Amino acid sequence: MKTKKLFTNLIAFVWFINGFFCKTLNFTQRHQEIVGRILNEKYSREITFTIGILEILMTIWILSGIKSRINSITQIAIVITMNVIEFIMAEDILLFGKLNILFALFFCSIVYYKEFIIKNKDYV
Repeated sequence: MKTKKLFTNLIAFVWFINGFFCKTLNFTQRHQEIVGRILNEKYSREITFTIGILEILMTIWILSGIKSRINSITQIAIVITMNVIEFIMAEDILLFGKLNILFALFFCSIVYYKEFIIKNKDYV
């Protein structure tokens, strides 16, 4: 069960870093620029802050283990949706440009692997 715990903590860490540091504390302006372009320039700071809080709540949900399958499906849906929208509307602002979608798919595969592949294996 160590592998599952490691993956759970890694996934939660990604959500926390992005939510707390990148969005809530606004350490990277790029997130606010992306939000401004996609949703609303006037309220981009407030929207980015709210997204950050929601990502912190996702961290708590992940670590709680409550309804972990629904949580994993939700994470995958959010990450894919968000990255497709960013790919179409804000590709030039993304950290890795068009390659961002590959990192998103890799992250989703880790979430899927943790929840649906190794979750019920006793030897992992």
